[in-house]
Amino acid sequence: MPARTGKEFLRGLRGPREIWVDGERVIDVVDHPKLRGAAQALAQVFDLQHAHATTCLMPDPETAEPIAVSHMIPRSRDDLVRRGRALREVAEYSVGLMGRTPDYMNVTYAGFAGRPDEWGAHGNEAGAERLVAYQKFLRRNDISLTHTIVQPTVDKASGDAPGPGNPQALRKVGDTAHGIVVRGARVLATLAPFADELAVYPAAPLPTGADDYALSFCIPMGAPGLKFLCRDSVSSSPNLFDHPLSARFDEQDAFVIFDDVEVPRDRLFIDCNLASYNSVMTTSWPANIQQQTMIRASVKLDFAWGLALRMAGAINAADPETMRMIGEIWAYAELTRATVAAAEAEAREWPSGLWTPAGPPLHALRGMLPLWFPRVTEILRLIGSHNLFATPTAAQMADQDLRSLIDRYLPGAKGMSAEERVRIFRLAWDFAGSALAGRNEQYERFYLGSSQRNLSRHLTFTDRSRADRLVDRFLKEPY
Repeated sequence: MPARTGKEFLRGLRGPREIWVDGERVIDVVDHPKLRGAAQALAQVFDLQHAHATTCLMPDPETAEPIAVSHMIPRSRDDLVRRGRALREVAEYSVGLMGRTPDYMNVTYAGFAGRPDEWGAHGNEAGAERLVAYQKFLRRNDISLTHTIVQPTVDKASGDAPGPGNPQALRKVGDTAHGIVVRGARVLATLAPFADELAVYPAAPLPTGADDYALSFCIPMGAPGLKFLCRDSVSSSPNLFDHPLSARFDEQDAFVIFDDVEVPRDRLFIDCNLASYNSVMTTSWPANIQQQTMIRASVKLDFAWGLALRMAGAINAADPETMRMIGEIWAYAELTRATVAAAEAEAREWPSGLWTPAGPPLHALRGMLPLWFPRVTEILRLIGSHNLFATPTAAQMADQDLRSLIDRYLPGAKGMSAEERVRIFRLAWDFAGSALAGRNEQYERFYLGSSQRNLSRHLTFTDRSRADRLVDRFLKEPY
């Protein structure tokens, strides 16, 4: 079937699944008041790809049916640039607030399917074939896929990867006539209520002897024994004046329990193959997926810059310190945009014919964004100061007696209406101070790993020969 519409996406969410939100098992994620806003927002993302079909859709290479460009397996630098335009179109809809729109996993699995050589190494040829077949299913059915790759943390001193005998981590516990049985838990399945299927694939390398934990597969969200415990909802009422962002962009995050779940063999890509598990994510995956993540970050920073300018304009804050802080946000936005452009310009081809952006620029950005985003939030709150609390609600604005007083006493600078001023600062609070803002700041601090971890591991991702050459000139010259 061709790329789905929003209506078709919502229809797919109505199947059985075990989703828990705020202590309640949700029967229908489409109509539940704490989930409805994000469900509708994601439906609009599916509709967006049809409204911008020349940017967001392309013919399937085998069936010629229209599919999302995010499913493309890039075979050239031009393909990456084309994919980048489509990714930006999607990111702009949520101004970068939804980190797990379906294009994230579309790009991930296109990258996996583009490296059958990597997934088929270490005797895993059958798993690689099944993965390539699954990616075709994913793109042709326009599946909304989420993932859960982080092991539950019980004792930080024991490390990030489970050792043999760990009772909490996800592991294989048996075989069946049709596949395997898995038991344990994983975090963190962002987008869980709004996904059709769940993916499990490698994260931190596993130690020797942890073969039972070396798994990769995909299963439907309604698989028996699969349970999703969502964090507290930060979704607000559907009033877009009062909650312009949190009314629709709470993508949710879930703790996942696998209570003896059967994984069909045709959905099993790594079956206790430790060598395969520890190698498949080490080369092309980061650079491939970070094109999507960094374009989303670029859009979010552009939005923050624009919002800061509007806030300052609303109160005519043109003093040097305010302009310096706004310029700081602009610098982050411009550096992010330039980094993505450089990574695409320096793209490389892998042995299988897959093209990805250059890794080092994106890895550098990966290390800095967890520091930049909290600083952006701080700047917006500093510019806003007490004005972030002087924001009448839609109901107050609609009261005839109150409205005349609000218009008189709360106008913006230079003739700005009170309504425009109120909308600017309500938008700023939802972005930088609301419950949604708090969740998003925490998310950005640890998105693809903390800044400290990524910077400390930079030698894993880089070629130091250029730097060494410059230093060696002086260390090796005769004296």
